[in-house]
Amino acid sequence: MIFETERLFARKLTKDDFGSLCRILQDPEVMYAYEHAFSDAEVNSWLERQLKRYVTDGFGLWAVILKETESMIGQCGLTMQDWNGKMVPEIGYLFEKAYWHRGYASEAAKGCKEYAFQSLKLPRVYSIIRDNNLPSQRVAERNGMKLCGSLVKHYYGLDMAHLVFCVENIHR
Repeated sequence: MIFETERLFARKLTKDDFGSLCRILQDPEVMYAYEHAFSDAEVNSWLERQLKRYVTDGFGLWAVILKETESMIGQCGLTMQDWNGKMVPEIGYLFEKAYWHRGYASEAAKGCKEYAFQSLKLPRVYSIIRDNNLPSQRVAERNGMKLCGSLVKHYYGLDMAHLVFCVENIHR
């Protein structure tokens, strides 16, 4: 277990999570900020990238498990992301649509932030969010983050405006 909250816990993804990841990454509504749902090959590549991140960075996106059912309902974790030429630790989250609007993303993001600050001793964490993704922006704000910048990502042949949110580690 990486971290635990009242209703959730996070653990490393495994190859056995492929089906659960497909339910998330292949849902066009969940993936609207990416402008497309993933193919099986893209889901596999996503999973392999997380497994590699665990080795190279010591963290990545983790499976979020609902304690009540022991089911994987989403993913949340830390990844290193480029913000205008500087690599920053980002809290990212994606959940199955069936679990939206229940506070799970906010709960997982807060647990992830506490892990980043207490266990990894990071000085600050970021969330880089599409400018049209208002629910994810609200999750970042509930996680104590403030708007600190913007960037444009070039993905899937499109220019996508993103907002950058940040929160400092006050426990340092």
